[in-house]
Amino acid sequence: MIELVDVSKVFGAGASEVRALEQVNLTVGAGDFVVVLGPSGSGKTTLLNLIGALDSPTEGSIVVGGTDISRASRTSLFEFRRATVSFIFQSFNIFPGLTAAENVRFGRDASGRDGSSGAEEILASVGLAGREDSFPHQLSGGEQQRVAIARALATGNPVMLADEPTGELDFETGVQILELLQHQAGEGKAVLVVTHNREISRIADRVIELSSGRIARDGLPVNGRAELSELHW
Repeated sequence: MIELVDVSKVFGAGASEVRALEQVNLTVGAGDFVVVLGPSGSGKTTLLNLIGALDSPTEGSIVVGGTDISRASRTSLFEFRRATVSFIFQSFNIFPGLTAAENVRFGRDASGRDGSSGAEEILASVGLAGREDSFPHQLSGGEQQRVAIARALATGNPVMLADEPTGELDFETGVQILELLQHQAGEGKAVLVVTHNREISRIADRVIELSSGRIARDGLPVNGRAELSELHW
């Protein structure tokens, strides 16, 4: 589903040059639940942005869902983002002038799927039953994050990229969201979760640790895979 070959990303030039990613090779299959760990500045968000075609690599190739997005045209990239990738942004990126339900329907409409139904059910699945008609300014930060997650779930796209999806959530709601993401992987989607929370990596099928833009470790959770009920933070 996802393949990166010798991918590097450089920002700036000369004395201000920053090598955010350096010669990254990575393959993720359909149904994989992958957690990407690393300190701030290690390249985690850059990696997600490249896989989601929000940015382009300086070197190397990226193929996602059969599309070589490192060489695709602008039109092809627009179609790729619409039909292949769902994002859960750390900064939410929900529309302030739309209600929770309208934000979710927008996600489904944008992916080319029927947006007339299902928003209430999806919002209920993330703990927002009864908040369908609330605008973002009427919601807490955690509730806004759940709207963003519901919108991503509504697209039905085969690749889900989540940047700190539990960062604004209490433990109980965070576990609920992780369960939903696991379910997406169980339905055959490739799910990548970027987080600084090492505890979350315990439930992953695979853990990738970045350090200074390079993959320092790629494998199973260090102490074996855990169940959601075993997590604590």
